[in-house]
Amino acid sequence: MPKYISQEKRTDIIRHMQAGRSKREIAEWYFVCIRSVTRIWNSFINTGKYETKVSNCGRKPLVSKETMGRIVSKITEVPDITLVELVEEFNLPITFQALSTRLLNLGYSFKKNSTSKCKGKRGRYRSKGDLGIKSGQSRRG
Repeated sequence: MPKYISQEKRTDIIRHMQAGRSKREIAEWYFVCIRSVTRIWNSFINTGKYETKVSNCGRKPLVSKETMGRIVSKITEVPDITLVELVEEFNLPITFQALSTRLLNLGYSFKKNSTSKCKGKRGRYRSKGDLGIKSGQSRRG
C-alpha cells in the first residue's frame, strides 16, 4: 500500500521544486520516491493544486434520496402497502428484498404475517392453549 504524503511535505516539495532543486534531492530529503515528487509537481503544474485526490469509490445507490423520500411518504399514507406494490408503483430498479433492507436501515419494521393470512390463528398454533402436547408429556419425549 502506498505511503501517504502529508500536506506539509507536499507544500515543501512544491516550494523546493520552484526554487530549482532536483527531484532526486527532494526525494532523498523527504524519504519518498522520485516518482511521487514527479506526480506532485505535475499535478501542481497541470491543475494548480497539489492536495491528495479524494476518491469517491464504492457502489452508488440505485434509488435516489428523493425517491426514498416519496416511498417513505407513501408508507406513511398507506401503512399496509407491500414491498412488491412499492417496487411496481415507483418502477424501482431494485428487488423488493433490497427495498426491505433500505427501509430497515431507515428504522422501519415489518409484519411477518398479514392479517388476511392469519384469520384467527395465533402464531404457529391454532389458539392460545393448543400447543400440541399432551399433559404430563414433555416436548422431546
